[in-house]
Amino acid sequence: MRILLILVFLFTTTSSFATTFKGKFIQGSFIIGKTKPGSEVLLDKKKIKVTDNGLFAFGLGRDRKNDVIITINKKQIIKKVQKREYNIQKIDGLEENKVTPPEEFYKRIKKENKLIAKARSQNTDLTFFTKKFMTPVDNAIITGVYGSQRILNGKPKWPHYGLDFAADEGTEVKAMLDGVVTLVESDLFYTGGTLIFDHGHGISTLYMHMEKLFVENGQRVKQGDVIGTVGSTGRATGAHLDIRLNWFDVRLDPATVLDVKK
Repeated sequence: MRILLILVFLFTTTSSFATTFKGKFIQGSFIIGKTKPGSEVLLDKKKIKVTDNGLFAFGLGRDRKNDVIITINKKQIIKKVQKREYNIQKIDGLEENKVTPPEEFYKRIKKENKLIAKARSQNTDLTFFTKKFMTPVDNAIITGVYGSQRILNGKPKWPHYGLDFAADEGTEVKAMLDGVVTLVESDLFYTGGTLIFDHGHGISTLYMHMEKLFVENGQRVKQGDVIGTVGSTGRATGAHLDIRLNWFDVRLDPATVLDVKK
């Protein structure tokens, strides 16, 4: 009987700390893991943060093909990544200098890209990413989805890494999640009025093409706060909001954290 009780205790102790994952192992997906508090977690040999209650986050890029190797306290978990098929989206009517910028804009674009990269590089202890995201614009139609191969004015360009919501100019934009503002720019070359929020552990969100911006750098916002309005600034053919989701420099599909119909 004593041996049986010991075996039951050992089984319940180890099973209660089994690592679990929320999110699908598919290209573009945002994933939250839960493991034993105090564990050391490596993703593809890179150490990542773990919250006091054992939560950690990471994401899978649009074109990732190789398996995900998660090492927890020196024990490996290997997950295969499911491949996705992406749409082709043709967009015409853009200003030609927005499709292929003249050389005199290169310095500006490079500088702005560094600002965005810096804002996305934050690795804070914030744990906002563990909560459920909300849609940033009410009753908006989705006109562009993640991963689509973009053909602009007939020229193949980078894929689209966000989710586009068509809405009237001036429509309120709400914070999808609690966060801290890490970038406020009213006139970036490509993205126009742009905001970036840090949600902890390398998870950030970006809002593009906005008309008005109602927050300041370093400000802490609550989910649902009105942070600005929809616009058509930057490289845009009409009023819409383009949102992005990142794990550091890995571009993720915002639809994996939102209840939206694409």
